[in-house]
Amino acid sequence: MRVFQIEGDWGMANLKLSKRPQPTPAAGQVLLRMKASSLNFRDLVVPDRGYGSYTGTLPLVPISDGVGEVVAVGAGVTRVAVGDRVCPTFFQNWIAGEPDLERLTQSLGGPIDGTMAGYMCLSEQGVVKVPAYLSDLEAATLPCAALTAWSALNTCAAVKPGDRVLVQGTGGVALFALMFAKLAGAHVTVISSSDDKIARVKQMGADACINYRNEPEWAKASRGITGGTGYDLILELGGEKTLPQSLRCIRPGGTLSMIGILSGSTMATSLGLIVTRQVRLQGVTVGHRDGFEAMLRAMAQHQIKPVVDRVFAFDELKEGMAYLKSGSQFGKVCVSHG
Repeated sequence: MRVFQIEGDWGMANLKLSKRPQPTPAAGQVLLRMKASSLNFRDLVVPDRGYGSYTGTLPLVPISDGVGEVVAVGAGVTRVAVGDRVCPTFFQNWIAGEPDLERLTQSLGGPIDGTMAGYMCLSEQGVVKVPAYLSDLEAATLPCAALTAWSALNTCAAVKPGDRVLVQGTGGVALFALMFAKLAGAHVTVISSSDDKIARVKQMGADACINYRNEPEWAKASRGITGGTGYDLILELGGEKTLPQSLRCIRPGGTLSMIGILSGSTMATSLGLIVTRQVRLQGVTVGHRDGFEAMLRAMAQHQIKPVVDRVFAFDELKEGMAYLKSGSQFGKVCVSHG
């Protein structure tokens, strides 16, 4: 079967189209014929061994997210059957409960082989059935980006009707957060550097928007939106350059969900604001299988459709990764397995 794998040494130059034998499911395992994958910023870091020893060993099949059809099952499998369409879970060992080291280190696309393969063999515990109304490309976007947004809003926090939520940007996590926050009855502000993207998120239900290129002090600009009280929840995706402003516009007792570090990973801000405002700084790393299945039930109930920006062919993986790195996407970048 065809695969993309990092081989020989780390580095994007060593991410190559290759071949491996097709796997066979053992007891408790399922064999998936992969139909589509989707890309996350994490996938740009893995080829350069950006997570150290937790990245895994070579050769490594990258990319964490995808969808496939069950084409064979091993002995004792009961969760799914041949013909079911399923997503692999990002964390293969995190079924429910609180995170621990083992649950947070068994992730697809490093250290476990990811979805850029013709077939995948996984434990039946590490897959979830996806609703029929979603296309393969739409379903492929769910394991990381969608579940991260869901966990930030519903697992690590509990967004209620009338809460004020701020979302940074218009990437995959951000747009899922917008949709899930509106589902909960929240008032949502989106910040973006593009007026065109702002127009699109307004069509999706954003209540307020700030162009941070025109308003670099967007925390100050947000005071009129919140009446000076601040946000109940901020999805912090930027990191180093956005966190100082997030701390200035979170309400006392509010929650900052730390999800991304797209602008840098160093904390250079006044920590006093966290203490004096009793702000909760909550890291969010995807989520567990129970949360995934709860999210799918909510999505199916309300027919929520992921936003797919561009689709690349299997052998165009590197082009897709370069497009994601450019930051010009609106929603998710996907790869069709053909």
